[in-house]
Amino acid sequence: MKQESVPVQKNQIVDVTFEDLTHDGAGVAKINGFPIFVQRALPGEASKVKIIKVKKNYAFGRLMETVKESPFRVAAPCPIFEQCGGCQMQHMSYGGQLKFKQKQVQDVLERIGGITNVKVHPTFGMDEPWRYRNKAQVPFGEEEGGLIAGFYAERSHRIIDMEACMIQNEKNDEVIKVVKDIAKKYGVRGYDDQKHKGTLRHVVTRHGKKTDELMVVIITKGKELPNKKNIVHEIREAIPNVKSIVQNINPKRTNVIFGDQTEVLWGEEVIYDFIGDIKFAISARSFYQVNPTQTEILYNKTLEYAGLTGHETVIDAYCGIGTISLFLAQKAKHVYGVEIVPEAITDAKNNAKLNNMDNVDFAVGEAEKVIPWWYSQGIRADVIVVDPPRKGCDEALLETIAKMKPERVVYVSCNPATLARDLKYLEGNGFETKEVQPVDMFPHTTHVENVALLEIKN
Repeated sequence: MKQESVPVQKNQIVDVTFEDLTHDGAGVAKINGFPIFVQRALPGEASKVKIIKVKKNYAFGRLMETVKESPFRVAAPCPIFEQCGGCQMQHMSYGGQLKFKQKQVQDVLERIGGITNVKVHPTFGMDEPWRYRNKAQVPFGEEEGGLIAGFYAERSHRIIDMEACMIQNEKNDEVIKVVKDIAKKYGVRGYDDQKHKGTLRHVVTRHGKKTDELMVVIITKGKELPNKKNIVHEIREAIPNVKSIVQNINPKRTNVIFGDQTEVLWGEEVIYDFIGDIKFAISARSFYQVNPTQTEILYNKTLEYAGLTGHETVIDAYCGIGTISLFLAQKAKHVYGVEIVPEAITDAKNNAKLNNMDNVDFAVGEAEKVIPWWYSQGIRADVIVVDPPRKGCDEALLETIAKMKPERVVYVSCNPATLARDLKYLEGNGFETKEVQPVDMFPHTTHVENVALLEIKN
């Protein structure tokens, strides 16, 4: 689109009707086919919008007045929803969110994957879509000389000080408040990421939903934590079910939360929790799904799609600490799991022992290298399960899956766009996508998890 044909100018007020939402929850309106993106707008709404930024092919606007509201619009219950970047969808009813997520998956499969004839089921939602997170990662800083803790404002590193988060388990809120009060009492300075000064960078809390055990991880810039013994003693006094207090040291000038050095200050190195009947040990840096209620639903659907009868060999690529592998091992003949992070494989092996499962093997390495090696050793998978990071599967892994020709592939995805891309590749290499089940792991955000079932074409 040429610059002179752009139909809006900065600071202009325009009347628009919103047609859709972007993947990050912004409303999309069009003037003469020219898209305008506006935060907090919903499809079907007629609104007055102020244009705040104009690019060659699109513009951004600010909602000034909503003339006609969407039936899905609700008042956001969180007092800091407008400032905090944690949730994007609290202004939309929960039923509306579930419909949006299903449509988002359908649209992306068609647009990126060219997949039009596959059933995308209604999104599995929660009965109680609040207070679901079992893990909080809260940055600490300073404002006017006082310690603050909260979440970052949208698209910034400015901390919004808060007392409670409506999607966090209440126990996590309590821990953050306790640590904040104790740190204030002992004059611990919050971290300034601009100047790279201060002591306390983050506090991470983990809660076992079924065991009620708590872990507190104090992340500091250096090894020094003033009044360390007193702080640990007071945390123990204030939080009766704390099982583990850990210090992680991150001296780098970075946005990454954890550093390489972790030290147990008191208690155990891990806490425990269950998904279904399987027990997991969770360390400070373990990857463990943050919504335990929906994780069980997600893994049960994965197990259902795997279609196991007790005679199958299964490969679990990107196995993490073995959560999906051990779920599958309940019904498989043998499960092989691979993961690039050595600590995760140590955790996976320990979790297998914890559950007395001897029909699983775990290997450290890149899935796209380890799985071909297994194949060369005569291991043939009846089912392959993949649960990759947001960037999706490495193409070398997809090539290996195509060569191995398992009966079924179960693809667990946290990113509809890379899911669609990878399904397109597999569909072009001998597989057929049978169905996709979206699961709402993160209510009130734009994120959606999916499980897709593929079968080999005869």
